Amino acid sequence: MSDSLLPYAVGAAKRARRAAVRMRRRVEQMHTVPAIDGVKPRPLLQAVHFSVSGGRTLNFAVAFPRRPEAISAAHLEFSRGRRVVHVDLEQEPQSDGTLLLTATSPLRHDDPSETAVRGPLLSTGTWRMEVVVTGSDGRELRAKISSAPSASSDSLDGPTLSTSPSPTSGAVFRPVRSVDGRSMLSVRGPRHHAELTSFELRWDRVVVHGRLIAGRAPVSEYAAEAVLRRSSKSVTAPVEWDGDRFTFDVPLAEMSQGRTTRTWDMHLKTGGNRLKITRRLTDVRYPKQVYRTPFRIVALDNGALARVHAYVTPAGVFAVSCTGFGTAPRGAEEVA
Repeated sequence: MSDSLLPYAVGAAKRARRAAVRMRRRVEQMHTVPAIDGVKPRPLLQAVHFSVSGGRTLNFAVAFPRRPEAISAAHLEFSRGRRVVHVDLEQEPQSDGTLLLTATSPLRHDDPSETAVRGPLLSTGTWRMEVVVTGSDGRELRAKISSAPSASSDSLDGPTLSTSPSPTSGAVFRPVRSVDGRSMLSVRGPRHHAELTSFELRWDRVVVHGRLIAGRAPVSEYAAEAVLRRSSKSVTAPVEWDGDRFTFDVPLAEMSQGRTTRTWDMHLKTGGNRLKITRRLTDVRYPKQVYRTPFRIVALDNGALARVHAYVTPAGVFAVSCTGFGTAPRGAEEVA
């Protein structure tokens, strides 16, 4: 490297280090809640691992210093106010004679859509955690849990998010720690949105499949709509409902007028509110890089042709860009 460029490289390295420190501190703040345990002292166990994978699966492990033969049962206790729920802990003897207590369990939000899922039922809020162990002599030991080691900086920019919504309810279960270093679980209820579950790119249409999350009105009051970007122009489409799941054909004929390429965002509309149809119930960090789709020539019902690209934006929004370019030859509209 030439001497003239060396100061710029040194400055860039310093800025990168400062940005990494700020990011690490920001992540620590996001995962810390202002809650302090009571004054009554209790034993403290070290959490080896504490995470929620796939948006709803609890993965937990804590080191227990006693030998396996001294324990008859153990469970992890979540408490919030007067509500208490339990998750059984498995006992895994270690080579040094100590014990590792582990749990893998689905988590449920206090929501009607979660009735088919087994696991502890948790409402919105922050839940305290304790390990409760019953000894072979019948005595019960309760212990608080120190926070698990923080995720490495390399995992903060990986292909998947460390925290993602539950794919069934849309609730978010997030491991956090109190200001005094105790492990806790933060639960946030599902937010009102339209979830894109899949779409079909056919030779004569684009079919959208989705699900309404935390709906605020009867599904019959929701209409599908394509909204032109940077414009107030919109085109509606009829919707078919099966419970909270919806299906509709993208109105390509109305969206492909002229030879100019236009991009439209897909919405569900009720009253004066619009919900962008998005892919949110996933742990994919970069949706556009994962959900890749080809451009396709589509034969429309009116006999015209259109060049269509249906895709998911980096923000997870379902969008369609299309360009009309003439009349289809005879019989093209019959292509499936």
